[in-house]
Amino acid sequence: MAKKKFYTQEEAKDMLIGKVGTPQRDKYEEDLDLFLIGDVIKRARQEKNLTQEDLGKLVGVQKAQISRIENGKNLTFATVIKLFKAMGVSAKLEIDSLGKVVLC
Repeated sequence: MAKKKFYTQEEAKDMLIGKVGTPQRDKYEEDLDLFLIGDVIKRARQEKNLTQEDLGKLVGVQKAQISRIENGKNLTFATVIKLFKAMGVSAKLEIDSLGKVVLC
C-alpha cells in the first residue's frame, strides 16, 4: 500500500493558489479578507434583527448594495465604519505587519 503525503493548509494554498507575495495569492488573501468583513457585517445586521433593506435605509443605500457589501464587494473602510455606526456596533479594525486586515 502506497504511503500518502499529507499537506498543511499553507502548503496546499502555496501549490494551488501561489506562494505568499505572488499576485494570485495577494488577490486571494484580499478577497478572503473582504468576504470575512462582509460576513461580520451580515452577522451584526442579523443580530440587530435588521433586513438588508432596513440597513440600507439607515445608511442611504439600496438593499442590493448591502447584499454586495455582505458578499465582500464594493467594500471600503468608510463603508464599514458607516454601517457599524448605523447599527450601533463597536468594532476595531487593525492592519497587521503583513498588511492583513483584522476585525476586532
